[in-house]
Amino acid sequence: MKASDVLIKPILSEKANKQTEKMNRYSFVVDKKANKLEIKKAVETFYGVQVQEVNTINVPSKAKSKYTKAGYIVGRKPAKKKAIVTVAQGETIDLYSSGV
Repeated sequence: MKASDVLIKPILSEKANKQTEKMNRYSFVVDKKANKLEIKKAVETFYGVQVQEVNTINVPSKAKSKYTKAGYIVGRKPAKKKAIVTVAQGETIDLYSSGV
């Protein structure tokens, strides 16, 4: 698997920002088939940082429903895989750069 296919997008939420500030951890949505070694290599090549640890989470799909004027709509949210990457002490990743 190519390194460009591994990382899909960073997770920018309050919980992820707290982990970034306190524990130097960054969260990403990754390809479902990617393993920890591929994720580590992709983060190191794209962001130029040294990765200490990678934790992965498989999030199952969820059933969602809502009531609208058109009637009752039922659907599913897609399943995804998250990776929480711990970066070496003193290094950071700029997720808010304007170049993306």
